[in-house]
Order: sequence, then C-alpha cells, then structure tokens
Amino acid sequence: MKIVAGTENKVKVSAVEEILSDYSHLAEAEVIAAAVPSDVGDQPLSLDETVRGAINRAKNAFGDCDYSIGIESGLIEVPYTKSGYMDVCIVAIYDGENAYLGMSSGWEFPDPEIVRLMTEEGLNMTRASNKVGLSFDTNLGSAQGAIGVVTKGRVDRKEYTKQALRMALIHIDTKN
Repeated sequence: MKIVAGTENKVKVSAVEEILSDYSHLAEAEVIAAAVPSDVGDQPLSLDETVRGAINRAKNAFGDCDYSIGIESGLIEVPYTKSGYMDVCIVAIYDGENAYLGMSSGWEFPDPEIVRLMTEEGLNMTRASNKVGLSFDTNLGSAQGAIGVVTKGRVDRKEYTKQALRMALIHIDTKN
C-alpha cells in the first residue's frame, strides 16, 4: 500500500507515519512526502478555507497511491474568545473518489495581537509569532509549532496533527 502525504513538513510526515502504525491494515504502508499546493491562502482564516486547503492538498497529492493525505491548519471564528478565533488542524484523506475529514482540538492564542497580525496584516502563524516575540524560530511551523510554545511542550505540532489524523482515519478504519 502506498500513501502520499501532501507535505514535505517533516513533523507532519512523521505524524502520518506514527499514526498509521496503530492501524494493522495501514501499518506497512509506504508513506511518500510530496510538496503540493493548498490553493488557499498561506494562512487560512476560516473553517471553509482550512477544509478546502486540506482537501486540495489531498487531491493534488493523489496519483499512483491508495490514499493521499492533506493537512492544513487555520483560524476559525469562535464566539466569546478574546481574539474571535481559534486555530484547528484539518486532515483530509482522499481515496480518488471521496475525501474523509478529521479535525484536531481547537485552541486560542493567548496574545490576540498574533491573531490580529494574521487576520489584518496577512502574516502567517510563524511570522506573527516571531513578530510579537512568542518565538524567534523562523521554522516554527516545521518544529513544535506555536501550539508547542503556548503549551510549553505539553502538546506539540505533531500531536496536534495526529489528533486530526485519527479523526479522519475513523472513515478508513470502519471499512476494514
């Protein structure tokens, strides 16, 4: 079995490999990383845009494989939050016909200025986090992620991505 992950982000690819090992029918799958476009903004700013980005990545990665996976994080509007937004990760698993979706838990930046920089100035999460001094890692999205910084390592980018992967895999797991 061959599965293409529509990303070359090592944290995301590692999350895919680790999660698949928990599923007997997927554990031996060859995982191939492929840089593919999301066809949405660099920093998705709605649930619709984040879901479309994940589905687009999965479809753009599909080819000579059994499944392809698209992973996209983005902001979604949430009432009663300090900033008006929370961040979520969406995973789309595509089988050539259908896209199966999963979502991670959502979280809010403790500093609303980061969200303002993303929503009003168009910065992505890494650049906004760097600008306010949350992190000075210019590769934050390919490392622990902002979630790793704000939780002091209790939840990192890989674990956050794995949550969404598990939820999307419900659809594949019930077929076996």
